[in-house]
Amino acid sequence: MNEAIQQLNSAISLIAPDAILLAAVCLIFFAAPFLVNERGEAPAGLRHRWGSLSLLTLIIAACVWWQSPPVTRTFGPFVLDELTWYIRGLTLAFGAILVLLHWNQADDARSAESHACLLAILAGVNLIAAANDLVGLFVALELVSIPTYLFLLLPRRDAPAQEATLKYFLLSIFSSAIVLFGMSYLYGATGTTNLSAIHAAFSTGHGQTANPLVAVATVMLIAGLGFRLTAVPFHFYAPDVFQGAPASGAAMLSLVPKIAGFVALLRLMVPATGADEAVTSWTMMPAATPLLWWLAVATMFVGNLMALMQTDIRRLLAYSSVSHAGYMLVGLIVGLEHEIHKDVLNRPVVQSVSGIGAMLFYLAVYGAMTLGAFAVLIAASRSDKRIETLDDLSGLSRTRPALALVFSVFLFSLAGLPPTAGFLGKLNLFFAAWSQGNESNKWLAVVLAINAALGAWYYLKVIGVMFLREPVDRSEQPVPTETPSLIAAGICLAGTLGLFFLPGWLWVPIQSIMP
Repeated sequence: MNEAIQQLNSAISLIAPDAILLAAVCLIFFAAPFLVNERGEAPAGLRHRWGSLSLLTLIIAACVWWQSPPVTRTFGPFVLDELTWYIRGLTLAFGAILVLLHWNQADDARSAESHACLLAILAGVNLIAAANDLVGLFVALELVSIPTYLFLLLPRRDAPAQEATLKYFLLSIFSSAIVLFGMSYLYGATGTTNLSAIHAAFSTGHGQTANPLVAVATVMLIAGLGFRLTAVPFHFYAPDVFQGAPASGAAMLSLVPKIAGFVALLRLMVPATGADEAVTSWTMMPAATPLLWWLAVATMFVGNLMALMQTDIRRLLAYSSVSHAGYMLVGLIVGLEHEIHKDVLNRPVVQSVSGIGAMLFYLAVYGAMTLGAFAVLIAASRSDKRIETLDDLSGLSRTRPALALVFSVFLFSLAGLPPTAGFLGKLNLFFAAWSQGNESNKWLAVVLAINAALGAWYYLKVIGVMFLREPVDRSEQPVPTETPSLIAAGICLAGTLGLFFLPGWLWVPIQSIMP
């Protein structure tokens, strides 16, 4: 009995911040029905209490996270290393911003469940980062997916929201089935679900290098996780879902599934930091990198070219999200190539910029600028009409000059122009690809540069609409003050500009995660 309790304590110590989030989810789901009457009516201002509770939960989880040093520890299905520590910090920080964005998106009667779903999604992302087992990884992926359906539907019950939720639901369960299919083949090839044991099996040659099951597993896992990354050709749900979902839901979809997908790929392809030196990389990586190379090229071009033709701001941001997934795939590919060469040569490979480090840095930068853009859209919307088309942004510099200026900073950063963090993020990805040394990655760097120029075209077009056009809607109806979203925009603005002038505090620690 004492041994069982000791094992339970050891496991919980590895996932303490995630356990706090899940405990809050259970508390909110239990207490919420008692505060809503049988007619579905709730006390006025109840959403502020649930928003405050969600923020308090994230602060407590962040304090526990900060007190746990990033020392590699493994227990059963969980692993705590530098990657886990970094992703938890990133998720908790962006989770607080998402709570602010979602503050007034749901009414008082539905705010409890929607905030609980958001906390469950964040806990799922953290558990993906802590996963050391295929079963645990799949359960964590589903902990992200299933609450997302409710998170998209609860704030609004109109036809566009229902259509967006249904599309995401159907395609999400299809992608989950593909991921599970790939995991089953991986289990068949190695005879274990433990990720450390899988890496060890392939490193020692027991994983049957020529086994066709490995090729099937590779394709299935990349296809299933490609849905979460919005990588082409698994991106086609994004514009419709972004257009129909509430703004906070679109903001969450633009970032959180990407974090989940990239971290899941890292856990599958690269051993945890601090692992035995004999356990290097498994044979999925040589098969995966050519496939990921073409996915990255297609994702960048399709995302940017389709965004050029959009007149709906949400669809434009959806295709923008697709293109940024392609940029981050560049870092992942370069990082995997580095691991392969290091394994073959049995010595470190000199590389000026870490590919995986550049990808992880860009995840943080992308989160700040894209959540900031959605925060401005929420703050600039009226209660009777949300901002949907580019025409709705016409003359924003005359009606809301401060918001127009802040939105322009985020668009400059998304375009990769100085003095914003987006410039450094793209520059790191470019140098990581160029410094790898082989021709394929140099071509990848050239494609990235071309697509950065294509992306700048439509971002600058939006800025031109705000500053060069006259306002289309001259309604005198006052715009309600969206204090939470304004605070979120301010935080994102500080991150977007601060990471350009002082990038070292984030860049230096990232380099030690997966050198």
